[in-house]
Amino acid sequence: MNNKGFTLIEIIAVLVILGILAAVAVPKYLDMAAESRRKAAEGAIAEIKGRLSQAQGKYILANGAAPTSPQLYTYATTGTGAYNSVANLNNVGSDFTVTTSGAGAPISISVTAVQGSAVSVSGSFTAAGD
Repeated sequence: MNNKGFTLIEIIAVLVILGILAAVAVPKYLDMAAESRRKAAEGAIAEIKGRLSQAQGKYILANGAAPTSPQLYTYATTGTGAYNSVANLNNVGSDFTVTTSGAGAPISISVTAVQGSAVSVSGSFTAAGD
């Protein structure tokens, strides 16, 4: 007898193996995407910290003393500072929704969305004069 093809048991075994692989791979992929967004948000926060550090250096050169956090934030976001506005300080690209606040020490930095997906990552920058 010359039978060709797969038996029902072989097909069921393959389907079970594929189901197990899918059950393991899909959650890992979703976790990887969320982790990538979180890491991108951390990168955006690091960029803003770098901008504040640069503004702090300019402030020290211009004024001869280290600023407090509120002084640095005002300096960085006004016409005399490095970025001229809060929007320019926060602009790390259209993929990010970033907010900063310099009302007190330290300056707070928050990223609430990356490419339209909600994330919650925050950081802070403490000026040298605090």
